[in-house]
Amino acid sequence: MKLHQDKIDSINTVTGYGADHVLINKIRHDGNLLLTADRIVTGWAPGGLANLRADDLAQACTLGAEIVLIGTGSRQRFPSPALLRPLMEARIGFEVMDLAAACRTYNVLVGEGRAVLAALLFDPAD
Repeated sequence: MKLHQDKIDSINTVTGYGADHVLINKIRHDGNLLLTADRIVTGWAPGGLANLRADDLAQACTLGAEIVLIGTGSRQRFPSPALLRPLMEARIGFEVMDLAAACRTYNVLVGEGRAVLAALLFDPAD
């Protein structure tokens, strides 16, 4: 049996990440962002996880995702349930995980053709 990786050039995939950046299709992006198969929204949630607002997650609801992966930096940290209300009211599934796990999971789901959105939050600079 021959195994090979499917590559679809028309979709956004995470090709690398670090503590302060993510590579999408080999292009570096610094700062918090929203990522779907066909969109990259930079400048999202400028206050980071500590200052995340329900409006930030409401913006994610407008991008057509069935599931939102919330990457919370170097470690998993859960936003307050009140902040997640826009996702719950829109009946959009969500998972909270560290940034690395969110990037890997996003790639798997987008590769399956799922309507997934990665909401990536980086740790604040020291």
